[in-house]
Amino acid sequence: MNLPFFSFFLFLVSFHFIIANGVCQFEQKKIFKLQMLQRKHQFGPKGCILPESRKEKGAIILEMKDRGYCSERKINWNRKLQKQLILDNLRVRLMQNRIRTKVSHGLGQSSEIQIPLASGINLETLNYIVTLGLGNQNMTVIIDTGSDLTWVQCDPCLSCYNQQGPVFNPSNSSSYKSLLCNSSACQNLQLTTGNTEACESSNPSSCNYAVNYGDGSYTDGELGVEHINFGGISVSNFVFGCGRNNKGLFGGVSGLMGLGRSNLSLISQTNTTFGGVFSYCLPTTENGASGSLVIGNESSVFKNLTPIAYTSMVSNPQLSNFYILNLTGIDVGGVALEDTSFGNGGVLIDSGTVITRLAPSVYNALKTEFLKQFSGYPFAPGLSILDTCFNLTGIEEVSIPTLSMHFEDNVDLNVDATGILYMVKDDTSQVCLALASLSDENDMAIIGNYQQRNQRVIYDAKQSKIGFAVEECSFI
Repeated sequence: MNLPFFSFFLFLVSFHFIIANGVCQFEQKKIFKLQMLQRKHQFGPKGCILPESRKEKGAIILEMKDRGYCSERKINWNRKLQKQLILDNLRVRLMQNRIRTKVSHGLGQSSEIQIPLASGINLETLNYIVTLGLGNQNMTVIIDTGSDLTWVQCDPCLSCYNQQGPVFNPSNSSSYKSLLCNSSACQNLQLTTGNTEACESSNPSSCNYAVNYGDGSYTDGELGVEHINFGGISVSNFVFGCGRNNKGLFGGVSGLMGLGRSNLSLISQTNTTFGGVFSYCLPTTENGASGSLVIGNESSVFKNLTPIAYTSMVSNPQLSNFYILNLTGIDVGGVALEDTSFGNGGVLIDSGTVITRLAPSVYNALKTEFLKQFSGYPFAPGLSILDTCFNLTGIEEVSIPTLSMHFEDNVDLNVDATGILYMVKDDTSQVCLALASLSDENDMAIIGNYQQRNQRVIYDAKQSKIGFAVEECSFI
């Protein structure tokens, strides 16, 4: 064959794939088996083994699972997922309202613990759970970087949702103490939650709390102290909420672990022991999949496949409880989105939000580019906040465009393939692009847990930075 002609032929073949916005770029795709998105459940005694914990090289490692791990009954996922997405949207609305309110008002020794972290899919939620010891009882709680107060349901419970396993009983613990109104923790609570009525009830001697999550979920009760333990490490005088009235889509878990940045969060309260550093690797919902929540600054226990790259947090005194990053760009299939305003002053990274939300202009640009590259498949109706869906019935694998988010300091978050498509129906007749648009261009974007799967995400509050590395999540 004539070499010049052969070279020209290769150029034409390549050119078919690489033109985007007038700039030559190779589209980057991955072959993805759709069965990896299908929800697989464990039932019976084996499926209800609580997440474990261990100490390794000075770190505490908690196994982390999807929150539905211990379900004992079959779930109607078509109906459940629609409700989950509606509630996820309400959570985002509340966070945006909190942000607007705060902005408009101008408002020791380092060791490490690794804790088992699991998906909560079988407990009918799309968040993640770990188990910790509270006094002499084990409590399974949702991890939430967007919240500060850790709380569990408590006896006597005036109004509680249905929890798998017994609720916490303070009267069975000799180390539990109720906090008074004049305590510094109670004053911190009022600053953190804006709950100015903490000491205006019929029992003014105790410090009352109330937290609303925007999706109709809430918890209220009294503030108390107890020792917590995981991985063989015990921390005394831990401040938490003893919930007497609780309602919401918390599945069968005991409560919630607050990993935010205020003085009441678990990370702040254990700062002397663990140095204000934690990280997690969020697993998929595959049968038996688990990840880990690592408390402390000991990177040698990580199993990352790529080097950790750190980006600086955005400083915002009015939003000091949140983890905020500077999003500088997004690539879809290697094609950079252009003419969009990224970040709008920063983006939140949040383990409690499921689906990533982007400003309308950014989302529309991403959606347009995705549809260019993921073409030839019949469309399906949208579901709740997900408006870009496909009917992939009878298709075992697809070639999907890669998705990369770029942050300050040349740091990339390369979204795992399981975080790009969202399986609505297990027969693949409704599979959606797993991102959504905010309602307002000026709202703050949020990176949800679905796009953080199979990543080691490191939060370093002392150094004010967050790191990313690819990792196949596993507790073992």
